[in-house]
Amino acid sequence: MREGFDFRTGDSDGGEDVYSKVVRAGKRTYFFDVKATRSGDYYLTVTESRKKTGRDGAMIFEKNKIFLYKEDFAKFADGLEDAVGYVKMHKPEFFDAEAKAESEAALEEEFAML
Repeated sequence: MREGFDFRTGDSDGGEDVYSKVVRAGKRTYFFDVKATRSGDYYLTVTESRKKTGRDGAMIFEKNKIFLYKEDFAKFADGLEDAVGYVKMHKPEFFDAEAKAESEAALEEEFAML
């Protein structure tokens, strides 16, 4: 892979790939990419990719990306944990529904291959 070029997004963000995690969630896919700067510092890019139908009927991918820098890792993680904890406390059924939907989607994919 060419250094700094993200084939999923077509973007060059200048960092060397260190680690990647892909999370598929229904119509969305999330990419968590740890990158290294030339000086060896790490930063994280989080990319949301959504499959959509364009005006001409062709499938397109809409992408949104955030960059998270090392000095913000702890605060970001705390904020995310707090927000998810709030939702789990007030709407626990959202997490049950998500697990059920993922399971059903996996089964549909498996049967489609048969």
